[in-house]
Amino acid sequence: MVIVKIGELSELAPGKMKKVTVGDKEFLIINVDGKYYAIGARCTHAGGDLSQGSLEGSVVTCPRHKAKFDVATGKVVSGPRVPFFKTKINDDPSYQVINEGGSLLLKIE
Repeated sequence: MVIVKIGELSELAPGKMKKVTVGDKEFLIINVDGKYYAIGARCTHAGGDLSQGSLEGSVVTCPRHKAKFDVATGKVVSGPRVPFFKTKINDDPSYQVINEGGSLLLKIE
C-alpha cells in the first residue's frame, strides 16, 4: 500500500474533477458535495479520458461512448452507447481519498 499527496482541498471545488498521475497510473479525483473520491481515469470500455467527461451528481460520463460510472464505487451505471453492439464493460477501480489537514492523499493498494 502507498499513500501519496495529490493536492490540496482548495484546488478542487465541489462538482469538479481532475486527473492526477502517480508513477505510470492515472487517477480521476472527484469532489461531490465536499466528499472526495478517486477512480481510474480511463474508461474501461475504450480508454476514454474520464477527466474530459461530464459529472452529474456522483456519476461521471465518458466523453467517447457515454459509458457511466459511479465515482463512489467505480461501478458501471450504464454501458457505452455503440450502435448495433452489446458491449461488456468492467467496473473502474476505486481508491480511497484521505483529507489530512487540508491535503488530499490517495491510498493506492
